[in-house]
Amino acid sequence: MTTALFVSQILNGLQLGVILFLVAAGLTLVFGVMDFINLAHGVQYMLGAFLVAASVKATGSFAAGLALGLLGALALGFVLEILVFRHLTRRDHLEQVLGTFGVILIVTELVRMVFGDAPIAFPTPAALSGSITLFPGLNYPVWRLVILGVGVGVAVLLWYLVNRTRIGMLVRAGSTHPRTVSALGVNIDRLFLIVFAFGAMLAGLAGAMAGPLVSVEPTMGDKILIIAFVVIVIGGIGSIKGAFVAALLVGLVDTLGRSMAPDLLKLLIGKSAAATAGPALSSMLVYLLMALVLSLRPNGLYGGRSA
Repeated sequence: MTTALFVSQILNGLQLGVILFLVAAGLTLVFGVMDFINLAHGVQYMLGAFLVAASVKATGSFAAGLALGLLGALALGFVLEILVFRHLTRRDHLEQVLGTFGVILIVTELVRMVFGDAPIAFPTPAALSGSITLFPGLNYPVWRLVILGVGVGVAVLLWYLVNRTRIGMLVRAGSTHPRTVSALGVNIDRLFLIVFAFGAMLAGLAGAMAGPLVSVEPTMGDKILIIAFVVIVIGGIGSIKGAFVAALLVGLVDTLGRSMAPDLLKLLIGKSAAATAGPALSSMLVYLLMALVLSLRPNGLYGGRSA
């Protein structure tokens, strides 16, 4: 593997990591603050991609389409929380799993009815298309660098909101002592509503960022939800810092594993066996990473710490 290819894979892993962070940040807030297992979070990722793609097509402007799509994702987050999730918050986890799985089925079929089953086009914005030369031999797509910048910017913004604002203080308190916070006069249902809708918008932003790179189709959220759960388990449930660090680790391990594991196995077991074992091993690496982290830190990297 050449230096240029290795650096490119590192950047691809970091880019995957920040997309996972955008999904996992909302998921870990909802799980940590509300003690709510939301299997429909992947649907919100998918809805964000569809809403932004449709808005860009309707307005002819990526900036306007992105703003409208994210506002739509935020509004849908409010609607879903009020109509469905609020009634599941105080139920046990099994009922939450069953209820949110039902939401996945209903919303996915509604999207199919509106947009069809075939993937829809989501072109890269013209101003951000093309590539730039990072060093001789490595031309890297501008859009992937934009994703990296957006992910880091959102991470800094979330850190500030959670650690330096009143609403962040309430979120941190609500994640550990919700009954005490409620007894002090805080409307805990309103706090949950804000957290859930904001998490839905972050998932929508992840879908918008990933849209030009993947197929925008009704089941795209299913593919990322499981990995997002792995991220929040590794990072520590309820921890934004943990979600960020774990997302980068998972992105790097997954990307480098898929690109390097088959070649490394060829040195050990031969080409024919490596061709079969390589893809299987690379797909297992993030779960092996999770098992390793949990064996050393059962609550995750930042479990039980400040968000």
